[in-house]
Amino acid sequence: MKLWRRGGWLLALLAIVVSGWWYVGRGGQHVSSPEQREADAAALHDPALIARGEYLATVGDCAACHTARDGQRYAGGRSLGTPFGDVPAPNITPDPETGIGQWSFDDFWRALHEGKGRQGELLYPVFSYTSFTKVTREDALAIFAYLKSLPPVQRPDTALGLEFPYNVRSSLVAWRALYFKPGEYRPDPAKSEAWNRGAYLVQGLGHCNECHTTRDSLGGIEQDRHLTGGQIPQLDWYAPDLSTQPGGGLDGWSVQDIVDLLKTGQSGKGSAFGPMADVVRLSTQHMTEPDLQAVAVYLQSLPPRAQPAPAPFKRAASHEQGGKLYAQRCADCHGGDGRGVAGVYPPLDGNTSVTEPTGINAIRSVLLGGFAPATTGNPQPYSMPPFAQQLSDEDVAAVVGYIRQSWSNQAGVVQPADVSRYRHTPID
Repeated sequence: MKLWRRGGWLLALLAIVVSGWWYVGRGGQHVSSPEQREADAAALHDPALIARGEYLATVGDCAACHTARDGQRYAGGRSLGTPFGDVPAPNITPDPETGIGQWSFDDFWRALHEGKGRQGELLYPVFSYTSFTKVTREDALAIFAYLKSLPPVQRPDTALGLEFPYNVRSSLVAWRALYFKPGEYRPDPAKSEAWNRGAYLVQGLGHCNECHTTRDSLGGIEQDRHLTGGQIPQLDWYAPDLSTQPGGGLDGWSVQDIVDLLKTGQSGKGSAFGPMADVVRLSTQHMTEPDLQAVAVYLQSLPPRAQPAPAPFKRAASHEQGGKLYAQRCADCHGGDGRGVAGVYPPLDGNTSVTEPTGINAIRSVLLGGFAPATTGNPQPYSMPPFAQQLSDEDVAAVVGYIRQSWSNQAGVVQPADVSRYRHTPID
């Protein structure tokens, strides 16, 4: 019986691999006509197209991954951590030897749309082609024109940090068959122009699903949990659910609340911190007002979330100790009622970044401090100091537990062992 079960699994895996090879092979058949390639090459020098490409590359936050810390912009070298090992982001300046200088637009389109390199090699999905496949050909051409206009930087790629069997690219065939379906975004004729623009930005260039959705043990996004929140692998932050409807992570947020957060890093409902602070600083603050409004309109349309039956609420034994620490360390800014100060200090009462399932965000904010991004709209944001040196693991667990179980908050407690684990997690 065991032999039959094992054989069944092997047959299933073989079917996935074979179908994957067929699927991948079909996706690589498109090649532009000579006339189209000539037109694309001529368009790359159009200043208007280059300017549009710069904007789109900013919306896509491309520089965040393709720029090493203290490195030259877009020259690669940043190591992107995954549960399976590190993957270095490549140089995408037009250097002919180490960058994309010899790439044609067809090469670039294949990478963005199909997740394949210039030689046809399968790209690791740490490059978010699962989202970028939705980008239109016209927008891809603009981005390519902008990248080709950059000063070339000679910087060879660093070595892949994946161990066997994850460093075997052919294994991606099965992964892609399970998790990847290439295809440009198709507007929904039943929806408004703003909704479709927002859906295109959120699902495609903005690649919001890559952080704000749970991943399974193989690193695949659970498609039926679109933007329902999830723990960001290797970074140990929790990206919240983005629905503004009952049960959603942004329950009660207005269009203006969303626009304010994306534009300035701060709104009446909360502040951007952790990885999201960098997204605002490098990307969303530079978006046009119509695009910000469109993103907000789309997020407002996400459905309500199913709310599980409430578990019996049990207050932490350390609640009294946590209350004393809160009064000493937190109340001056966040208020005794947890409501904060609008536009200055974020509220803690009803804040889903505080009550999210894991407690990670509150723990790490207490340990590392809370630093909203400096933006054009909010150039000198107030920040929260770190308490890692002043508070023990037990103290942090007590004050975080108090915040998560006070006012209208009824989230689970956190343990000192959780604090100890996240205390030693790298910041980046």
